[in-house]
Amino acid sequence: MQYQKEHPMHTYHLYHLSHTDLDGYGCQLVTQHYFNHVSFYNSNYGKEIEERFAQIIEEMEAKKADKNIVLITDLNLTLEQCESFEKELQNASIEARLLLLDHHKSGQDAYEGYPWYFLDDSRCATKITYDFFAGIYGEDPSLSRFVDVVNAVDIWLDQDPHFELGKVGLGLVANAKEINRIMFAKPNSHYLLTLLQSTQAYFDLPSPHIALDEAIHSLKKHYFRADKQDDTLSNLVSSHIVTLLTRYKDRMSITYKGHKGILTYNVGNVSVVGNDFLAANPEFDFFMDVTSRKTVSFRSSGKVDVSKMAKALAGGGGHPNASGGMLTNFKDSFVYDRVLSQVKEIISKSEE
Repeated sequence: MQYQKEHPMHTYHLYHLSHTDLDGYGCQLVTQHYFNHVSFYNSNYGKEIEERFAQIIEEMEAKKADKNIVLITDLNLTLEQCESFEKELQNASIEARLLLLDHHKSGQDAYEGYPWYFLDDSRCATKITYDFFAGIYGEDPSLSRFVDVVNAVDIWLDQDPHFELGKVGLGLVANAKEINRIMFAKPNSHYLLTLLQSTQAYFDLPSPHIALDEAIHSLKKHYFRADKQDDTLSNLVSSHIVTLLTRYKDRMSITYKGHKGILTYNVGNVSVVGNDFLAANPEFDFFMDVTSRKTVSFRSSGKVDVSKMAKALAGGGGHPNASGGMLTNFKDSFVYDRVLSQVKEIISKSEE
């Protein structure tokens, strides 16, 4: 049976917040299948959930869609978070419905206290999400099989025939760190969901778990190669990151004493990415990467002495074109724009 796009719920814009593991992204693969208008957000537990929810409210109010659903999956909330999220939605300028689909028993109190909170610990969140929307729009055999694979490993059904395949999928998501999800939330979601979609082509092969395990490197290379010539995965990823930085460079730009730079967050491989970005974007004078550990790295194209920048901003030093230090007053955040605001403020105070 084909799902029914004419169903009234399908006209809603869905803001989908989910966990960062296989089950979390599996939930989003389900909603991507059933909805035309979805914005994806991912979070681990703790403060990040609250920052992501605030981000959803901001983006929902900016879009101003008439019909909105905020869906949370594979994340259990505290009673305090439930109360806070209800109030935030009530105070928002845009009307939205709230729905949570989860399977963690630790959310029992919230489940009993809030009608929009659904809990069932007999199924993984991906299966709960699929069963919910398939009941509205209709079943999809291929997607249903993917859901069974996720369910087998997430609730650890080690005698299930899909279990070994699920273990490979679990590792696939856990090790897909090539695109930084804080800087590039949407590209990261696209990458993970594309990989998960690609896994379904292996389900009918002999020993599918082995076939998929052997194919993961090729699947990643295929994603990053695009129109580029073949290369090592590392080089393809670095090139892709430089392309993303170039695409978002205006949003990520900073200035220091008249010099233009770009700010990244936990970018990794700073020497290669930083120098490649500066070579591709000659209007930028320096590259600055801050990490969640408060360390900071600087790279320069020769137009500014970043050893002086490192000393002034981060009590560090190094070489004129490659330096580092520590931003002792930096507070880690899960939203890139807040990282950017902090660094701009640190630079502003250093120039006073």
